[in-house]
Amino acid sequence: MSGPGLRVAVKDLIDVAGLPTTAGSRAVADHATPAAADAPCLAGLRAAIARGEACLAGKTNLHELAYGISGINAAFGTPVNPLDPLRVPGGSSSGSAVAVASGEADVSYGSDTGGSIRIPAACCGIAGLKTTWGRIPLTGVWPLAPSMDSVGPMARDVAGLIAGMRLLEPGFSVAAPAPQVVGRVVIGADPTIDDAVDSALAATGWEVVRVDLDGLDQATTAAMTVLDAEAWASGGGYAETVPDKIGRDVLARLRAASTITPAALRAAREYTAHWRATLSSLWDRVDLLALPTLLGFPPTLDRSRDMLRIRGLTSPVNLAGVPALALPVPAGGPLPASIQLIGPAGGEESLLAAGAVIEQAVLDAPGPQALALSGQVHGRPGHWAAG
Repeated sequence: MSGPGLRVAVKDLIDVAGLPTTAGSRAVADHATPAAADAPCLAGLRAAIARGEACLAGKTNLHELAYGISGINAAFGTPVNPLDPLRVPGGSSSGSAVAVASGEADVSYGSDTGGSIRIPAACCGIAGLKTTWGRIPLTGVWPLAPSMDSVGPMARDVAGLIAGMRLLEPGFSVAAPAPQVVGRVVIGADPTIDDAVDSALAATGWEVVRVDLDGLDQATTAAMTVLDAEAWASGGGYAETVPDKIGRDVLARLRAASTITPAALRAAREYTAHWRATLSSLWDRVDLLALPTLLGFPPTLDRSRDMLRIRGLTSPVNLAGVPALALPVPAGGPLPASIQLIGPAGGEESLLAAGAVIEQAVLDAPGPQALALSGQVHGRPGHWAAG
């Protein structure tokens, strides 16, 4: 193969031999030494590099300690959203999303603990896959909440995600049947985004049925309780020893996380089993679930706190441990919406097959289409390299 092959960027919480892992934090970077070895999840990439089929494009910045959804990073700089430089790139895999959306990488690896692949994918108009918990090894990956952390690919389209999965899991292939029945989860999104999701589903010709998720609010609370408690266990030491090296937003979250009681954590873990059973019971009726990735369009940088209001159904997916795909769909304006497809554990192949159907159906539909869907996102190059 001529040329460097597939350009792959790696989130800077995944160990790359010879490079320090900073987790986007001065507290970590000040004492980071070059990694002695790659994280095991990079083995496929290294093999592809050796064959001349891929190259390492670089490591990408992120929301500090992977503990935030805006993607804003005061220490190393905030990656610039190529769709609109005034809007947040989304987090925590902000640099990974921007690297792809700006054309600096074909595939990037991100991590997703409460939406950290899907949220920036939605903000930047690209595709992102949150993998089944435990499918991709996490050794050599900086932990946020180990019972919910996952690594997955980000790319401009489904074909790029498949290429990324083949590197993360050599032998991966998509030979899954297209879904027949899709459960449309009703959740209060911006009407423009709801209409975009419904139009994309209608274009496929699938049977779409309404699904109400009982216990969604409780699942969200439980997910954030587990995530925060484990985040304190992973990074709380920095808040106690070098608080001046931690960004104010992350420091405030860590300190709040330190107040979670054992009883609250125990109740959250007990609810996890109920929530997983709730989702599992749906797969007898539908092949996958569909809903918006974000309930609104990404806010401007000065209104980044609005991300808390629009993040929708992301963290409960991590609580269940199941895979989810975020995919851009046209919304009739300069910014695309993002549809989220959720499937049963181990169902990545089916999700990607379904995503390919949506991509084609939307492109074949009459009317102007979002540039993101044809891989033609243009904009000012984003600052995505880690400091």
